[in-house]
Amino acid sequence: MSLSIGIVGLPNVGKSTLFNALTNAGALAANYPFATIEPNTGIVPIPDPRLAALTTLFGSAKTTPATVRFVDIAGLVKGASAGEGLGNQFLGNIRDVNAICHVVRAFETESVIHVEDAVDPIRDIEIIETELAIADLETVEKRLPKLEKEATADPELKPRVALLQEIAEVLGAGKMVSRDKGLMERRDQFADLHLLTAKPVIYVFNSDEWVLADPGRRRELESAVESSVAVFLDAQIEAELTELDPEDRIEMLASVGQSEPGLDVVIRAAYQALGLQSYLTGGEKETRAWTIRAGATAPEAAGEIHTDFERGFIAAEVIDYDRLIEAGSWNEAKSKGWIRTEGRSYVMQPNDVVEFRFNV
Repeated sequence: MSLSIGIVGLPNVGKSTLFNALTNAGALAANYPFATIEPNTGIVPIPDPRLAALTTLFGSAKTTPATVRFVDIAGLVKGASAGEGLGNQFLGNIRDVNAICHVVRAFETESVIHVEDAVDPIRDIEIIETELAIADLETVEKRLPKLEKEATADPELKPRVALLQEIAEVLGAGKMVSRDKGLMERRDQFADLHLLTAKPVIYVFNSDEWVLADPGRRRELESAVESSVAVFLDAQIEAELTELDPEDRIEMLASVGQSEPGLDVVIRAAYQALGLQSYLTGGEKETRAWTIRAGATAPEAAGEIHTDFERGFIAAEVIDYDRLIEAGSWNEAKSKGWIRTEGRSYVMQPNDVVEFRFNV
């Protein structure tokens, strides 16, 4: 399953620094607007400590994690929806990704200019979201007149008209469709519009030591993004962490009061925001994590390995990861009766280790 997360934000908020830290790709990070014009992309493994344990258990020759593709999109500015900066191009790049990672500047320093002259995270969020809403409103308003005309001849289209009018009202208020629970429950009905504001959003507050050490300030910023996922990190520190060996990395994390890199949190949050999960397979050749949507059935999961596996699905031999580790081997788990045989209707669980039986 191909996943892509677009990193967006105003210029000079640390997007490219975060992207470099995520991917070690060395994208240009500069202290002036539009340092990024063409979007940089990088494939990032999803942290999963279970893979190392399973690789040892199976004696696998190869370990393959699930991955997500991050896209570093150039900084938006006020007026982007009307073509300011390189607005139309940037908005098009956002349209191509599955979810948005919105980097918000929450650090103070005179050495990095702010495009709005002063640091104000909540204002910056509103600027970006307003531009996305205006772009989406234009999309909806282009569609509505024709649909309204068609609905006069075909009454069955009236609910569709009402839905688009409801969406237009939300967008007209500069709001994200993704924050409207009622609309998102009907997102299949307007998926063809490819709305920017309907994409899942992870908010990454690029913070300094003062914000990271202030729970009250973090709660204030979290409340500004309501129920969306909010992550707080120092992108520069995260970039430095990627240059260290594992022992020094642990020491540096401890010095800033973190148990794991903030980047790991961002990657997992992006995965979860898209409503995804992994299941695991293992053997002598390879231990691997496979990406599926939450709620996928066993045949659908098998189809991620190969379409023939889904078409010829017979059954899935399934065990919970923790039980398999407790058993010490697949054969021992089988002898204990801990491996279950599941059929076509089985809904995959996040901790499943699976071996599929199929006939093609």
